[in-house]
Amino acid sequence: MKQKQDFNFTPGVIGYPLLFVLAIWIVFWIEVRFGVNFNPFGLYPRKLSGLCGVFFSPFIHSGIKHLFNNTIPLLVLSIALFYFYRSISWKILGYGLLLTGLITWLIARPAYHIGASGIIYLLASFLFFKGIFSKHYRLVALSLIVVFLYGGLLWYVTPIDPEVSWEGHLSGLIVGLLFAFIFKKNIAKAPKYVWEHPDYDEEEDEFMRHFDENGNFIEKLPDEINESEQEDIIEVNYIYKKATENKND
Repeated sequence: MKQKQDFNFTPGVIGYPLLFVLAIWIVFWIEVRFGVNFNPFGLYPRKLSGLCGVFFSPFIHSGIKHLFNNTIPLLVLSIALFYFYRSISWKILGYGLLLTGLITWLIARPAYHIGASGIIYLLASFLFFKGIFSKHYRLVALSLIVVFLYGGLLWYVTPIDPEVSWEGHLSGLIVGLLFAFIFKKNIAKAPKYVWEHPDYDEEEDEFMRHFDENGNFIEKLPDEINESEQEDIIEVNYIYKKATENKND
């Protein structure tokens, strides 16, 4: 008997990340097609006019290489977010974008900071630390995959390249770790099996397989089991359910 998991594939798992990436490419296409420059809408630290970049900067990129390098990891990590953490995915993206931008606005160098890399670091950090905290084999595996694919990102939270907004990267990393703690109660639980229960009895389990989770018969009992024995089976089933519920509480 497995506990129901919160890992469900829905159209939004791929649909929402694709729309996000598509919006970024459309903004870049408008810049190229009409010869406009959206950099002034980027995040400029410690100026009120620069606060608009908290919301706009993730959609603005300096060139095709910058755009390509950001949209692929953004697509992969956001799909992982929507698949494994569907119930909190919008909170992570919405609050994460806001908080990452505000921290960058406070600590960054005086320059226009653009690009979705802050969100990428937010997602990578959150997925890694959340998986480690969960102790759930699927989420731990996801953490290892994130490290394998994007472990090199860690170098860019330091000022090794003057043209890279390491402050935005560092802000995303910090916010992702913070959210992994804040949303700790939303960690999916590992599967629980009947035989892991301390009161599990193999003989009783032979009877239990004839019932669903609500104690209703799901298959015909052997003819040799009389009515009295059936009542005993129902009682055993009830006791086990209560014991399991108490343990989970």
